[in-house]
Amino acid sequence: MTPLRRPLVIAVDGPAASGKGTVAEGLARHYGLPYLDTGTLYRAVALGVLSAGRDPRDAEPARQVARLLDPGLIDLVAIRSPDVGAAASIVAAHPAVRTALHDLQTRFAAQPEGAVLDGRDIGTVIAPDAVAKLFVTAAPEVRAERRLKQHIAAGRPVTREAVLADILERDARDSGRDMAPLTPAADSVLLDTTHLTIEAAADAARRIVEAARDRA
Repeated sequence: MTPLRRPLVIAVDGPAASGKGTVAEGLARHYGLPYLDTGTLYRAVALGVLSAGRDPRDAEPARQVARLLDPGLIDLVAIRSPDVGAAASIVAAHPAVRTALHDLQTRFAAQPEGAVLDGRDIGTVIAPDAVAKLFVTAAPEVRAERRLKQHIAAGRPVTREAVLADILERDARDSGRDMAPLTPAADSVLLDTTHLTIEAAADAARRIVEAARDRA
């Protein structure tokens, strides 16, 4: 009898603007799996805190927003502003916020057919038993250029220097937080997209997943 395959859970982690979202979305389409960009949850918390006139460095209002968050009501346009992005990295460092959002993410990952999730701690915390784990990265200057193009396309007035400074600051904050820091899972596969086109990164990601499925 052929053994049943485990649900195909794919964990895609990496720093800001590394290409992890594009990679994860492509994998979800390819395998016909539900997809969750967990960064939108933290951005939505940040937007809620800022909209209430509260300081994102204050853990309690951020926890309250996270506890009541409805993913179906997230404003996907408003959460993409530079101010919200910076605040998201701050609220994400609060253990109470991460705890409040933990069950939502783990339930998503536990769907019978599998799922694709991207974020900072998917392979280490949210889905440590994922069939495939990718850690997507790129040089900071390349990531800043990608993010700059997104801001320009959206009509947001930002400078290249400001975007790079924000990228580096978020890297330091995400990697240095006490709870669920940004770090590759021990069994993740590194995918450096610095010199890859979107198509080449997608092909490389699929090869990584197929290799992981063969080992599962």
